[in-house]
Amino acid sequence: MIKLIHYPLDPFSRSIRLALAECGVDPELEEERPWEWRPEFLRLNPAGSLPVYSEEGGALLCGAYSISEYLAECGADERGGGFAFFPGDEEGRAEVRRVVDWFHSKFDGEVTSYLLEEKVMRRFDPQRGGAPDMELVRAARANLRTHLAYIGHLADARNWLAGEELSFADLAAAAHISCVDFLGDVPWEESEPAKVWYARIKSRPSFRVLLEDKVPGFAPSEAYADPDF
Repeated sequence: MIKLIHYPLDPFSRSIRLALAECGVDPELEEERPWEWRPEFLRLNPAGSLPVYSEEGGALLCGAYSISEYLAECGADERGGGFAFFPGDEEGRAEVRRVVDWFHSKFDGEVTSYLLEEKVMRRFDPQRGGAPDMELVRAARANLRTHLAYIGHLADARNWLAGEELSFADLAAAAHISCVDFLGDVPWEESEPAKVWYARIKSRPSFRVLLEDKVPGFAPSEAYADPDF
């Protein structure tokens, strides 16, 4: 049995959930609210971050980077009908990892973390509380336009974001974009190539695991679950 401790609107968790779905793996999901800093969870992962992946009697792995590398190394992607985490030659695999890092580091630091912090976490975490800091929300939205243009550039030049094959780079990007899209903050009219790329990945069977997510107190944007948005 494979278990994944996650939070529905955590982009790192979402990237691994997409990857597992592409591999044909249906994990047991256990929701964790990372802002609660529960001692029981911190004993599993002292960093307090998500996701956490475990196999019964086997691996216990923390974080999207280690989990994706582990799944690729143990051949989990071989079950996925052609999906490979890091396809291509040495240069191609390096490019996949570069694009993954772009979204899990740069995009998260400039867009996702601000929007989730201000529009979601504040509502649930009494220590933060209060109304969203709209200056931070506006800054994240402005940064998003730059990233959306970059996605469009990559999608226009390649079949998928990191090359000719679907890879973990697309899943990492889609994980972050899907969180922002859930909140209704993606200006899709500004980049048709980015919208076409997202529509392709959103239409994949693996994406259903995200489109069915429910977050108490929130309704997703009108177009969130529509593959023909």
